[in-house]
Amino acid sequence: MTTIPKIYCLDANVLIQAWQKYYAPSICPDYWEVLNILGKEKKIFIAELVYEEIVRTDDDLSRWLKKSSIAVMKIDVEVTKCLQLIYSFNPIHKKLVDNIKSRSLADPWIIAHAIKENAIVVTKEEKITAINSNRIKIPNVCDNMGIRWMNDFEFIYELGISFSCKRILKS
Repeated sequence: MTTIPKIYCLDANVLIQAWQKYYAPSICPDYWEVLNILGKEKKIFIAELVYEEIVRTDDDLSRWLKKSSIAVMKIDVEVTKCLQLIYSFNPIHKKLVDNIKSRSLADPWIIAHAIKENAIVVTKEEKITAINSNRIKIPNVCDNMGIRWMNDFEFIYELGISFSCKRILKS
């Protein structure tokens, strides 16, 4: 019996919110070290458009990402075909991108890369469950397409990641 190694495709919000909030490097440097290790082990990657979304802002996260070991997957013919599959599977999937505000541009590509790489999508987005909503999120499309997805806390738990805490005394 052969098992397919698990690989994870990270959404931008997994990095951005962690950096700005609960895993800021000043309080949880282990998180960023683990992401680099997972990158070296080829267990995680980001889509090219996620990379571009983050590095277009010149900040500490952008500088960290540019030096990180996380693979950046380029758009190629196979990924483009996966995107076409997503859109042809259900026309509502085109609402994944907010064309009015030009937001979520990377979202369909994250799913397309996950299809190509047989990866699990890791996102902070929550599934839209309201029947009358004309919005759709990554988890909705993943469910529709039969792609496994999880949030970053489930990702940490599934990979058996733990962090050590210590108190740094300030003078």
